[in-house]
Amino acid sequence: MFKELLKKIARTLESARISYLIVGGQAVLLYGEPRLTQDIDITLGVDEKALPLILTLMTAQGIRSRTSRPEAFVKETSVLPCVEQETGIRLDFIFSFSEFETRAIARAKSVDMDGMPVKFISLEDLLVQKIISARPRDLEDIKSILLKNRNCDLPYVMENLDEFEKALDRPLRSVFQELQKQIRY
Repeated sequence: MFKELLKKIARTLESARISYLIVGGQAVLLYGEPRLTQDIDITLGVDEKALPLILTLMTAQGIRSRTSRPEAFVKETSVLPCVEQETGIRLDFIFSFSEFETRAIARAKSVDMDGMPVKFISLEDLLVQKIISARPRDLEDIKSILLKNRNCDLPYVMENLDEFEKALDRPLRSVFQELQKQIRY
């Protein structure tokens, strides 16, 4: 069910030449331990000016906005919450054109799904996103990802955490290092 929807989204965005990344729980399933996730999070390499096109593309695929005022919601949150009508699967389209997301899109990992390449966030960029979010679920995800991926590019992760630590004025590097210690990385 999720796999077919991921392929449909990838095909639709690729045909419209819209860069994207699958992030969140679906990316954790790729790199970490299996866990329950009931949605698909997609970072788009476009800003909110592309909302009318995204709405048109998704409506044609049976995907509808979950908000009655998508323009206002996206303007406030940069997220378009949707649902595929056939399956009831929730999707969040995240409009982002930040330097980090642009770099993450360029570093995307293409995953073959029955002959359809689907772009997922890289392991390292996912770790950075999870540390920034820092919800309990995110911290657990980081541990499971690190346990299964001992050869990730830690200098890249640390460099990005240093940048975000300065910008956000909160500790990120030390949180990540503590998680590494907890799993004896």
